[in-house]
Amino acid sequence: MNFFVEEISPRRLDIYLNEKFSDWSRSHVQKLISDGLITVDGAQVKASFKLKGGEEIFIREVDAVDVEYLPENLPIDILYEDADLIVVNKARGMTVHPAETVKSGTLVNALLYHCKDLSGINGVKRPGIVHRLDKDTSGVMVVAKTDAAHLSLAAQIKDKIATRTYLAIVHGVLTDNAGIITGAIGRDKVDRKKMAIVPDGKPAVTEFKVLERFGNFTYVECKLQTGRTHQIRVHMTAIGHPLLGDTKYTARKNPFDIAGQALHSHTLKLIHPTTKELMTFAAPLPEDMKNILDKLKG
Repeated sequence: MNFFVEEISPRRLDIYLNEKFSDWSRSHVQKLISDGLITVDGAQVKASFKLKGGEEIFIREVDAVDVEYLPENLPIDILYEDADLIVVNKARGMTVHPAETVKSGTLVNALLYHCKDLSGINGVKRPGIVHRLDKDTSGVMVVAKTDAAHLSLAAQIKDKIATRTYLAIVHGVLTDNAGIITGAIGRDKVDRKKMAIVPDGKPAVTEFKVLERFGNFTYVECKLQTGRTHQIRVHMTAIGHPLLGDTKYTARKNPFDIAGQALHSHTLKLIHPTTKELMTFAAPLPEDMKNILDKLKG
């Protein structure tokens, strides 16, 4: 895969690629560069190489399938599929891609069984994965079949062309009907397994709108302007309204039957990488959140 760098202010190669491919960590980018899998104008360079715009970057394609992460015949809810992409409704409790501690039962394992040709940009552990959902967040996700589609979709997310809307049930009663939450997100300085609003974090913006209020809970719609790890969970906690069922970010009791936080990726809007058509996908609210809302209304 190769592409030309657009007009930019001077920027390190690893930083530029980390921004371009929002699902890549900077350490992953640096490893690709150090392994010689990324070249600039045909030459191997260091991660600190300064881009000025107009350079041609080549990324050596990696086989999408690895014997360590085998295809598995797992049920997946496919909302849409064509030659370029697959849109799925991920179930709550399903991990998106393999990791050191989870090597089976993931969405990637299921996709490898369903579709042999997925984008190889993210390597053997995350073929096709353009963006992620937390294990205990359900809802709509897009997966790239080709490298060209992957580049297009990643750029759309980075440039806020692709938009995502979530539905959530939070503790407490929000007084404002709508609002915008800002706060840079990075690793928690005390607990590295958690994210937090920190001075040196990445900028993050979440819009929210109240859909319905109950005695001790609020049903809200959240729209992401950025896509940071645990963004909605961190931002809603920061304003005093953590998500119901989110044991990582609140100690408040959960009186309802839901395994994980009450957060659902409801809609995704994007431009099709090939046809350039504006497309909207929606995943219906899962039964666990429906049941909670029914009990709250009752």
